[in-house]
Amino acid sequence: MADQYIEFTTDKQFVHRVRELKTIELMINMYCAAHHHGKPRCADCMDLFDYAQRRLQRCVFGDAKPNCAKCVVHCYTKDMREQIRMVMRWAGPRMLLRHPILGIRHLLADRKPVPVLPKKRVTD
Repeated sequence: MADQYIEFTTDKQFVHRVRELKTIELMINMYCAAHHHGKPRCADCMDLFDYAQRRLQRCVFGDAKPNCAKCVVHCYTKDMREQIRMVMRWAGPRMLLRHPILGIRHLLADRKPVPVLPKKRVTD
């Protein structure tokens, strides 16, 4: 009987989303530690991270997801969008010093072209 081998492949969709989720988590942790003095995370920052995680999982673009600042679909509510914008504005420049690889990858992802919005499914 011949050995059977399964080729290992990594789905790009999950690689990009995991990296973006890690970047958001680090930004929120840095912001919370500096402004709310929360070592684990305060309740407000935990709620913001949970919300960002749900939005990232349900993104309509999937694999081709652009950075949220360049996205044509704003899936965050107005108040949450303002909170995450405030966190990213504060933590963004500091990411280059504390987590340079993630910070540079986030900046490079900002240069990707914005994808076209997927068409809605037509059911017969």
